[in-house]
Amino acid sequence: MLDREQLETLATIVAEGSFERAAILLNVSKGAISQRIKALEETLATVLLIRERPVVATPAGELLLRHAQALRLSEQATLNVLRRPTDPGAFVSVAVAVNADSLATWLPTALWALLEQHRIAIEVVADDQAHTIGRLVRGEVIGCVSTERKAPSGFVALPLGVMEYRCYATPDFAARYFPNGLSVQSVLPAPAVVFNRKDTLHDQFLQAVFGFPIERYRRHYLPAPATLLQSLVNGVAYGLVPVMQAQALVDECRLVDLAPGHPIAVELFWHHWEHQPSLSIDVTKHLLSQAAQLLQQQACSTATPSAPPGA
Repeated sequence: MLDREQLETLATIVAEGSFERAAILLNVSKGAISQRIKALEETLATVLLIRERPVVATPAGELLLRHAQALRLSEQATLNVLRRPTDPGAFVSVAVAVNADSLATWLPTALWALLEQHRIAIEVVADDQAHTIGRLVRGEVIGCVSTERKAPSGFVALPLGVMEYRCYATPDFAARYFPNGLSVQSVLPAPAVVFNRKDTLHDQFLQAVFGFPIERYRRHYLPAPATLLQSLVNGVAYGLVPVMQAQALVDECRLVDLAPGHPIAVELFWHHWEHQPSLSIDVTKHLLSQAAQLLQQQACSTATPSAPPGA
């Protein structure tokens, strides 16, 4: 039988990134924290933590973190059944990891409905969609939105739908930089905007348009979807954003599609534990149902990029 206090200590250390901060949060000495982890590692005959800054879990430690998280969810859900609905403590804390573009477009609608139907306290962790899986594997969240089709061992990946991206600019920007349409000569000096240095979506777009990679183009990095979109509206750059985020601006003629024949379809997947607690199952069912209404369920004409974008 695993010691629950030791499991909670392990989870707190990883969440806080250090033994010192975990000791403060748990109101015990650093020595007591160290003894709990040492005892747990001796019981399992394996190393659970890598003592670096920040402290990170080993693969065995990650497995225990998921177990600890599942115990928390099951215990909280059981307590909520026993409590009165008006009890202020009758909420279950749930964390999910999502990419920034989902958080800026379709996901809030799904979250509001989820919070209305379930007594949960949600924590949304925003991360690059190529890195959300890492948070899931480490046991930090119960599920994540990712572009990865294949789930890691011990997890399941379910299709959510497709986000369609198009390349936009203001009419004035397009007339200034692309009077004759997109060309290799015109895209090199024109300022593009991308999410961050991990974002490969613009590279994928240019390769789809021209048939070969283009790397040395001028670009800005703006790691916030709303700010990125505003840079297009203000006419300081051109770039790719989700259609659902830009459509109203296109309808108002404030933005134009620079390459109508080259949409980029990004498939999104919901990854979760293979063996889910009951509450996690409810969250998964809800998000899948909402995504079916809010996201495209068939890809647009351009194939999904093989490398995920940074947003």
